[in-house]
Parts: sequence; C-alpha cells; structure tokens
Amino acid sequence: MSADASHQRAWAEISISALANNVAAIKTVIAPTALCGVVKANGYGHGMAHVARTLMDAGVEWFAVATVDEGIELREAGIDAPILLLAEIPEESMREALASSLTLTVGSLEGARAARAQCEQRGGVHRVHVKVDTGMHRMGVAPEHAQEVVALLAKSKCVDVEGLWTHFSVADSSNPDQHFFTRGQIERFDQVVNELGPQCPRLLHLANSAGALGFPEARRDLARVGLALYGYLPEPWLAYALAERGVHLVPVMSLRARVVATRRVLAGERPSYGRRRALVRDSNIVTVPFGYADGFARRLFDAGAQVLINGRRYDLAGVVTMDQLVVDVGDDDVKVGDDVVLLGCQGSEEVNADEWAHDAGTITWEVLCAVGARVPRVLVD
Repeated sequence: MSADASHQRAWAEISISALANNVAAIKTVIAPTALCGVVKANGYGHGMAHVARTLMDAGVEWFAVATVDEGIELREAGIDAPILLLAEIPEESMREALASSLTLTVGSLEGARAARAQCEQRGGVHRVHVKVDTGMHRMGVAPEHAQEVVALLAKSKCVDVEGLWTHFSVADSSNPDQHFFTRGQIERFDQVVNELGPQCPRLLHLANSAGALGFPEARRDLARVGLALYGYLPEPWLAYALAERGVHLVPVMSLRARVVATRRVLAGERPSYGRRRALVRDSNIVTVPFGYADGFARRLFDAGAQVLINGRRYDLAGVVTMDQLVVDVGDDDVKVGDDVVLLGCQGSEEVNADEWAHDAGTITWEVLCAVGARVPRVLVD
C-alpha cells in the first residue's frame, strides 16, 4: 500500500474521497438507519483492511464479512466496530470467532445449539443474530422454526440474541414481478417478527444495497450495503433514490498500468496467442502489463473491450494473455512509459466496471472481486 506500489507493472488506485462520498450519499438516503459496510472478499477487491478503516472514519457503524479469517483481519487492522459473520459457521470455528468478538449468525437449530454451547463455554455475553430464510433458499432458519431457535438461544445468559435478519434475492430487479417477490420477502419477515412478539431481537435488518436504495420499507435498523459503497448501482433504476436527494456514487477503484513496449506491425499480421485477428492496416502495437491473472478476462477481447491511453480509447490487437495485453493504437504516437487506464477516467473518457461486466456477460460484483491479488492497491487522495 506504499506509494512505491505505483512503480509496479500495474496497480489499482483506491480513492479515499470516493469512499467517503459514497458513505455520505448512502447515509443521506437511508437515515436514520445505521450503515453496515460489507467488506467481504477483500473489500470487493478493493483491499479489506484499508477500506474498512476509511469507511469507519466516514461514519460506517457496522461491518460484515463472510469468514472468520476476514473478521480477524479486521480486528488486527484496528477495527473495533461490531463485525457480523454473514453465514453460520461450523462449531469448531465459533470459538475463534467469539475470541475476536465477532457476531455470529445462526441459520439453523443445530447452529443455535452449537452457538449457545460455545458462548457458554467461553463465558461472558456474546451477540448472536438469527437469519431467516424468506425466499433466497440458500441459508437461514425456516420462518416456522424461528421461534424455537430464538427461544433456545435466549435461554442462555451468555447469549445476547441481538439481531434478526434476512437476505433479498431479487431486490435489484426492475421487473414488477420481482418487486412483488421482494415485498413478499418483507411480509414473511414481518410475520416472523410479529410471531416472536416480546422475544423478537432488537436489531432488524433486511436490506442489501438494492434493498436500501429501492425499498424504503426494508431499511429498518441496519442496512448491509456492499456494491454501492464501492461506487456502483446493482441496477440503473436504483439511481432515483440518490437523485431525489441530489447525491451520487463515485467508483472507488481505477486500474492503471504503463506501456512497456511498442512496435510497428504490418497489415495482415496477427498478434498474440491463437493469431485470432488480422490487422487491417499497418499499426503501432503497444504492450501493456495487465492480463487475465490481474482481472482482465479473456472474453473481453471478443467483446470489443477498450483501454485508455493519452485520453483516447483503443481496441485490443489480440487475445488477452496471463500477464499482458497488446493494444492497436494505429498511427498514434504512444511511447513506453505512457499511462494506461484499464478501469477509470482519463481525459474526457471513462471505462468502468459496469462496462466490463456488460462486455464479459457477467455482473459488476464479479469484475471487482476478480482483480488479481498481485495488483497493488494504492490509496489516493
């Protein structure tokens, strides 16, 4: 994360000001709901520890991770805010989670028994959240068993049954039928809340990024926001919630490299592996040290993805290799050492992760998470 990282073959710039902007924008929309920053998967590829520190400084009250190791990493990075484990973990992992003051999620009767036993074995009081399956069908207690699970946990003086939550499966969709399904999930959750009555945990949370922006009734006490923190909307229709309040999101990550080689190649030649595409004219071909091992998927070549050099868009001249790209810059005078932007802005042009996702036939989440571990993350501004 040092400044020297910018002298590497390629690097990712992580904008502190963009993160702070996005936190402020989201909090403007969801207030007074507390904001839980989802920083699993290395902070969606942005670098978990420094992203979490920046988010905490910007006013994020909670964090959520997928694994115990991620939670421990946050604690070692100085994060003292509550950290929620988003999945029920095996009993043998609970001991270590509790030792780091991570908040357990319970999604089954068996998990509730294990969590209670481990909390009692450790002593003290430990926060536990119960996840209810309202339609995602991936993990969580069936609604009809929620009372039994909550009651089992609440009988222990070592367990603080703090939270009750669920997860949306199609809240990002603009399809009216999917809106209906999401509202059905909310209704099923509320039925559980009503059935629990006085036993109901005090902290309720349903909303992911899409739920927080698109379904005000889902915000409740806490919103678990991931993608939006990093500057992207799950779907374009959700922009209305931000626009109504005069705020907007800013992409946090840009990917950059420098030209490392140039050559003049004659028309008809076929650069890179597979000799897939013939040059239609004599061209200057430049080499950029960024490949599929760094997150530039091979399928982006067939999709016509472009890179930015000196403020202009250029096509690839051949298939993406593990460590390098070859770019056709025509007759333009591009030199070794010139800056290349894979994702981000240069001049008046921009390439963002939504564009890559569209070109690659995937989703923005995957694009961000796929940025390779060997690409240094450099904090800027």
